[in-house]
Amino acid sequence: MKSASDSWFDEAYYERYYFDKKTSVVDPQHMERLGNFVCSYLKYLRVPVQRVLDVGCGIGLWRDIIARHFPDATFHGVEYSAYLCERFGWERGSVVDYRADEPFDFVICQGVLPYLSAADLKHALHNFSRLSRGALYIEAVSHEDWERDILDETLTDPRLFRHRAALYRRGLSQGFIELGGGIWLSRAAEVPLFELECAAR
Repeated sequence: MKSASDSWFDEAYYERYYFDKKTSVVDPQHMERLGNFVCSYLKYLRVPVQRVLDVGCGIGLWRDIIARHFPDATFHGVEYSAYLCERFGWERGSVVDYRADEPFDFVICQGVLPYLSAADLKHALHNFSRLSRGALYIEAVSHEDWERDILDETLTDPRLFRHRAALYRRGLSQGFIELGGGIWLSRAAEVPLFELECAAR
């Protein structure tokens, strides 16, 4: 099966999942808690954050969060949707093959990976090693989340691929150390970690 096409991510899609309050997947309080957690943990670990990439940035939910926590950092949004790029001015690109002149200190990828086929997902997970020299935040619904019935299916796009968590972890662990909470640290980062700060080695 192929990954989601650009035609999926049109004005109607974002109206349904982001702008209509009755069907929106965006919870401002959740985003506030999430942003505080992720950014505060990176500060605690003393991960230098000067350049931030949000790949699959959507409507830009992370932009203000980054500005509050890392006011001196630059924020770069990359988005697959032509509609959003025109509306918000993001750079057009895909997590599967996006390239940058130099790696970023912090890369964010929220809610994007389940739209990729297994083949494209493997390319994307490998690509993160090129894009991040520091931290990575990943949010992706896995097969196990569907099995455990912890999703609100009225708010979840039924077209998502149901990849197993092991597929995500296997691809990411080649270049990153899992810290928990969706946060990963590049194996190239010069950040000392206590053994129990790592979910797995």
